[in-house]
Amino acid sequence: MADAFMVEIDDINGPYWLGLREGVLKYQACDCGHGWLPPRKLCPSCLGSSWRWEMASGEGAIRSWVVYHTAYHPDFKDRLPYNVAIVRLAEGPQLIANIVAPNDALRVGAGVRLQPDMTRAQPIALFALHP
Repeated sequence: MADAFMVEIDDINGPYWLGLREGVLKYQACDCGHGWLPPRKLCPSCLGSSWRWEMASGEGAIRSWVVYHTAYHPDFKDRLPYNVAIVRLAEGPQLIANIVAPNDALRVGAGVRLQPDMTRAQPIALFALHP
């Protein structure tokens, strides 16, 4: 399958995507104490514009997940069944990602560690189970 996933890198999301190219995960943190993903101009908690990029440890836990058995887009038909999970980073922000593990091994609260998919033109955040 060709790498159909490409993202437009801009001033707001650049540090996130460029960080993944270096194998690290970055998130935005506001002076109000809130941290978030995906990248955006204003803090989703206080709507402030005084924020900075922070480096995540790459550690987190599964909050929820689903396993897809139907491809709703042709690019995903060869991946069935595949999982999509909500991962809460140790630092607090949450993101949606795939977990590199057998689908029947996924559990709420299971520890995960960042394992970026570096085989793509633009790496994406994947996670592997971690005790």
